[in-house]
Amino acid sequence: MEKTVHQPLAPQEDDCTQRIVKIFRELLLHDGFGDLAVEVKLLKRGQKEVIIKSGKQYRYVIDVPEKSLRKD
Repeated sequence: MEKTVHQPLAPQEDDCTQRIVKIFRELLLHDGFGDLAVEVKLLKRGQKEVIIKSGKQYRYVIDVPEKSLRKD
């Protein structure tokens, strides 16, 4: 079994993660319905675009370590 080692989050990854958690908490506290969608698109130069949708859209471009882009 392969052991996964997590690297510390890059600043843009941390911003993106914090935004998802904030929206999720707001939806849980909201007195009604809500939705949350996350899209991840592969870009050139080892980057991914993360689009967070929940009424508004938040877009982040994140640098991805080379190892995660390899296909084994």
